[in-house]
Parts: sequence; structure tokens; C-alpha cells
Amino acid sequence: MTASTTRRTTVAKSRIAAVGALAVAGTLLLTACGDQTESAKKDSGSSTAPLFDELPKAIQDKGVIKVGSDIAYPPVEFKDKSGKTVGIDPDLADALGKQLGVKFEFENGTFDTLLTGLRSKRYDIAMSAMTDTKDRQNGVDGDTGKKVGEGVDFVDYFTAGVSIYTKKGDDKGITTWSDLCGKKMVVQRGTVSHDLAKSESEKCTKAGKGKITLEAFDNDLEAQTRLRGGGADAGSSDFPVAAYAVKTSGGGNDFQLVGEQVEAAPYGIAVAKNNPLTKALQSALEAIIKNGEYDKVIAKWGVEDGAVKEAKLNGGS
Repeated sequence: MTASTTRRTTVAKSRIAAVGALAVAGTLLLTACGDQTESAKKDSGSSTAPLFDELPKAIQDKGVIKVGSDIAYPPVEFKDKSGKTVGIDPDLADALGKQLGVKFEFENGTFDTLLTGLRSKRYDIAMSAMTDTKDRQNGVDGDTGKKVGEGVDFVDYFTAGVSIYTKKGDDKGITTWSDLCGKKMVVQRGTVSHDLAKSESEKCTKAGKGKITLEAFDNDLEAQTRLRGGGADAGSSDFPVAAYAVKTSGGGNDFQLVGEQVEAAPYGIAVAKNNPLTKALQSALEAIIKNGEYDKVIAKWGVEDGAVKEAKLNGGS
């Protein structure tokens, strides 16, 4: 073989090697692109879900609805022993997610900051046993009547009243709200129970019976602890929560319900005003009511008395 032939053969082999290297590099590039595409698919929603097309484009792309919630309100939402968020709201959110093709991710926050977080777009929605009221719809402070921010829209999904509970076997003669005059009460800050207790205290003062001494906490579990330790005469919270505490705290030996629940009103999923996500959530709730998934969740937690038959918008008063 001549030197010229050897050179050509060497060059040819070099070219073949270069082509091979390019092919491998191209394959790796395509694989990488494929991986990114798969990753993107995992992060986005499922377009095959029945109501996916009703979602805003930004939610479709994310594949996630961020939920602001006070995750210390059993059985509505709370952490189980493994640290997983469970309860009525998370179960309903899972059912809604199947209709919409997205995941609902719960983020913990104190109850009285949830609407602020919604307005600042930290959350897409607030779902936390939040009573639908005209004040919240209009962004008005219930105590002062002053505007505190943008109002919200509500998709109403449950109905609950407010209950009073005391230490078991020690009801202090309390059977109605008027019996709380001159006594000490624990509540969760910013709730309907808190507002009702303040209103009742004013009535007590005007009647010369002595005000209700109120101690408000960031969450209901802290209020229960205070009452359990003898630091108050009574507590109040939404009926499902009070009933669950009575049933489970101390194996059912810590608390008892007194009187009847009052102020029955709807729980609503709060969404920023005029957000198309509201309509999508309403459609999803209607769907799970019709297909029976809603009733399964409600029955699982033993709160059938609060079930709704239709998904209303802004039904609170």
C-alpha cells in the first residue's frame, strides 16, 4: 500500500468516526430534549380530563392549583401521624382535581392571613372551612365595616353552623350563647365563632351581665389545648370541628357539645374576583356532586348533615 493510499484510508476512517460522533451527539441531544418534554408533561395538567379546557391557561401550564389553608382544623384539614395533609377539604380537592386534570397543593397558613395571601397571588385559591360572607365577598372588615382589600368570589361546597363546647362534665351551666356572659371563652382568631363571641359580649355588657372574656388563637387546636387545661369555661368552632374534637380528644373524654349549633352558613372556596378559575371550580364541584364522589367524601368523614346539593356562587349572607 502506497503512502497516498494510507493517507486516504486514514482520512476516511477519521470522517467515519466524526460522523459517528455527530450521530451519537445528536441522539444524546434528542434524548435530552425528550427528557425535558417528559418533565414538562409531568409538570403540566392532563388535557384528557373532562373539564381541563375550562381552566385558565396559566393553571393548565402549571398543572397545579396552589391552595392556602389553615391545616390545623380537623376534620376539615389537618396533618395525620405521617405528616400528610388529610381531611374533608383535601379529599374534595382530590376529586375536583380529577375533573380538572390538575393537582391541588395545600400550603399551610394562619386562617386570618389566607385572603391576604390570595390577594398577593401567593395562592390560587383559599380552601379552609372559610364561611362565605358578604363582608369577605366585598373585602370589608366585619368589625369596622372598612374596606381592607379586594373582595373574593366563593364556590360554596358545604354548610356548617357554629357550636359551643365545654370540658366534659363541667358545662358551667352553659346551654346558649347568652349563658356565656361573664365567662371566659377560647376561639380561633378571625373565624365566625370569634365574630359571634364579640357580638354576644357586647350584648352581655349592654344587659349589665358582664362581658365575655375572649382569648383568640392562631388555630383551633391551640384553643382546645387552653380549654382542656382549664384556662377557659368554653370554646366555640364550626360544628364539624367541635363535634370531631368531642369525639376524638382524649378518646372522647375531654369535651362535650352544649346547646344547638347556630348561624348555619356555607363554606366557600375563595377565588380572586372575576377569575375564570371560579367557573372551572364550580363546574368541577357540580360534576362530583352528580357522579357521587362528593357524597362519598362527606360520608367518609361523617358530616352528611352539611352536604350541599348544588354548587352555588357567593351564596353567603
